[in-house]
Amino acid sequence: MTESHDIPENQKPYEQAYYPPVPTWFTRYRRTSLVWQFFRFIVINLKMMVLLRKSH
Repeated sequence: MTESHDIPENQKPYEQAYYPPVPTWFTRYRRTSLVWQFFRFIVINLKMMVLLRKSH
């Protein structure tokens, strides 16, 4: 009753390529830092304001 599936070489369980990449310290910092998130919030809002000013 078992079917054999053709599993690509890089997706075999317990192989190095099977596991997702671990984020670097800088990536984790950007995801969790309130200062960075606030800065990005301001930048994105400014971009939207510029876009709206151009369209009207």
